[in-house]
Order: sequence, then C-alpha cells, then structure tokens
Amino acid sequence: MFHSLAPYLTDLWGPFRLLGSYLVLIGIGIAGAGLTTWLLFPRLWRLLPVDRGRVHAVKATDAQGKPTGAGSLLMLLVVPWLFLLLPWTPKLWGIVACLLACMLTGYLDDRSRSPWGEYFKGSLDLLIAFLTSLVLCQGRSMGIWLPIVKGDFELPVWLFIVISTLVLWFTINATNCSDGVDGLAGTLTLLSLFYLGAFLYVVIGHSEVADYLLVPHNPQGADGAILVFTIAGGLAGYLWYNAEPSSILMGDAGSRCLGLLVGVAVMMAGNPFLVLVVAPVILANGGTGLFKIVLLRILRRFGVEVRPPNILRQEAGEESGGACPRQHYLIKAVHSIRFPLHDHCRNRLGWSNPQVLLRFVLIQAFLTPLLFVLLVKLR
Repeated sequence: MFHSLAPYLTDLWGPFRLLGSYLVLIGIGIAGAGLTTWLLFPRLWRLLPVDRGRVHAVKATDAQGKPTGAGSLLMLLVVPWLFLLLPWTPKLWGIVACLLACMLTGYLDDRSRSPWGEYFKGSLDLLIAFLTSLVLCQGRSMGIWLPIVKGDFELPVWLFIVISTLVLWFTINATNCSDGVDGLAGTLTLLSLFYLGAFLYVVIGHSEVADYLLVPHNPQGADGAILVFTIAGGLAGYLWYNAEPSSILMGDAGSRCLGLLVGVAVMMAGNPFLVLVVAPVILANGGTGLFKIVLLRILRRFGVEVRPPNILRQEAGEESGGACPRQHYLIKAVHSIRFPLHDHCRNRLGWSNPQVLLRFVLIQAFLTPLLFVLLVKLR
C-alpha cells in the first residue's frame, strides 16, 4: 500500500517519497514487525495452548506446560505490516494466504489433545505445497536456472508444479523436524530468510546484477524480499522469548509456516538447488530424519528387519546368553545415529542446548556464503 500511496503523499510532504523505495519498505518491515512481536507476545501468549511434551524427544519434560503454537501469533501480528508494505497483487497475497493456511493446520495440531497422524499431516502439507505452487506459477510456464550450467530453462507448468511441490513439502517438514532445541529452528530459519531476502532484492530483483551474474531477472524479486524480510523481522521478535530457557515455543504453527516461506523464496529465486545453499543445516538436521523414516519403511515393505538392534537383542535374550540376530550393516548404521541430529548431539555427544544452537548456527553461517559463491559463480 505504501508503495502505491508514495506519489500522492509526496505532494503533501517531500520525505514521503522514501515510501517508494524498496529498501526503506524492507527496513520498515523488519523494524515494525520485530517491535510488534516483541511488545505484544507477552500480552498474548496466555491465549495459546500449552505443550504436552513428546515421548521420544530428549529432555521432553523441559517443554511441558509452556505456551506453544507461537507461529500463529507471529503470522497474525505480521499480516497488518504486510498489508501496508506489499503491493496488492494476486500472486503475493495468494502466497500470504497459503502461509496462513499452513500456519492454521499446524496450530490446530498444536491444540489437538492427541497429535495428528504422520500421514494426515503429510497429506495436508502436500496439498498446501501443491496450492502454493499453483500460486507461484499462475498457470504459466516458469524459467529456472541451475548450478554449473549457464543460461536459464523454461519449464512447462506441470513440471514446475511437480518440482516446486516437492521442494515446498520438503522444506516444510525439514524445518518442522529441526524444532526441538530452544531457538534452534527459529534462528537457523532467520539466517536462511535474511540470505534469501538479500538474494531476491540485490540479485534477482536487480536487472544489472542479475545480468552480470547470468541469472534471470525477476521484477517481483524485490516484492518477495519485502515479504521475506518482514516475516523475518517478526521472527526475530519472537526469538527474544524463545532463547534458552524459553518462555514460549514455536510449535507446528510456526515451524511449518516458516519452512513453507523458505521454499517459496527459493522458488521465487528460480533455482530449486538454492535450498541446499541457504538452509544446509536445517536440511541436514531435519531432512536426514525424514530420509531415515522413508528408508526404513520402504525396506520393511520388502521384508527387511529394520527394528533397532537393542530391541532385537532383548528379544533374542542376549543378556542370558541368547544369540543376537544378524542385521544388515546399513540398518545398524542408520540406527546408530539419532535423528534429528540435534537429538544425537545432545544424547550421544553430550552437547548442551546452547552448544547445539551456537555450533549449528556457526556451521550454517559459514557454509551459506561459500555455497553461494559455488552456486552463482561456477557457471
């Protein structure tokens, strides 16, 4: 709205012309959304459901009784700022609607007395990812660019939707699986959003820079940057209260919605592989857990024994001299690592929560700039 009103307001007072600057709008979005969440969260989180703990999580009792589902407050407090800052285009507001839908499904799961089933949640995520992909392409073929190869390629609608849906579904669930240590998923996602917002604004949204780096220019890249940076500002305000020991938890309402936003920004940038660059630790932390689940379930359907070795030893009576059944080394290797990886670091390596947070953030902060150079320049 500000961008459209700037020419008229400038006649009243000259400095209003700054409202036509994308950089100014980004600054307003970060500061405004951040201050709003920082000020209002303590006054509103009593309205949220409380965490009931997770049976298999490390230190699950630490979260019990804390308000959860903070992603719902985050999105509802940020939307008024998006109303003021985003252009009124069907694509941008369709994306906002999909983010709210993803938030709502996560919030309903947070409120549910019994957790929703994995297949049900996965199906809902797949549906939202599909609808978001339709909004992104708006029924038209889309151009993408790839690592190493120069130039860009035009994808037919159906192929773009397939690729985009898979990317969005994966980012939703990988981010959700990374949520388990105070501040971890939020801080890693915040880093990813700032990298993506900068890339959309400085590179994709700037024709000269895009031409220099041989990537396709997207005039709506700067609009996408406003969306990304504004929600990132709100996320920063939330993280103030999520620092160890946390007062409030993100819940599925936040992790799923933020994961979708990361995927949307990646697809707006035009390169699906960009997700490996901006969120390497999130994908390694949460994505490997998804890989383990899928792998074990596929092998089980083929009759392979995939239960953990300790269970097999107990059934075989190893302690009383019974022989332990042999198991494929790959299955043993998979079970030797606890997923998500932050649980492995706490349970097997003895890392504290602050150590997990700081070390994971440092790894992603160092990896992303290096991977950016490899992605953009080696072409």
